[in-house]
Amino acid sequence: MDLRVPSGSFFTLVGLILLGMGVFAPETRAALITVNVNLYSGVGMLVFGLFLLLLAWRATRLEKRSNP
Repeated sequence: MDLRVPSGSFFTLVGLILLGMGVFAPETRAALITVNVNLYSGVGMLVFGLFLLLLAWRATRLEKRSNP
């Protein structure tokens, strides 16, 4: 199994959770900062996880194409 699949799934799941917390519960942020850290870190993790899943999907597609 390609290691990018479980890693990408994990980062995508955590990114979705953090993104949801940043959008639907913005009052849970730290008191001393004005930036919604959950929102921005969720977007970053979601993009990274989707990128890993894209790379894994592309690798399996290229492998199937080279081995008929």
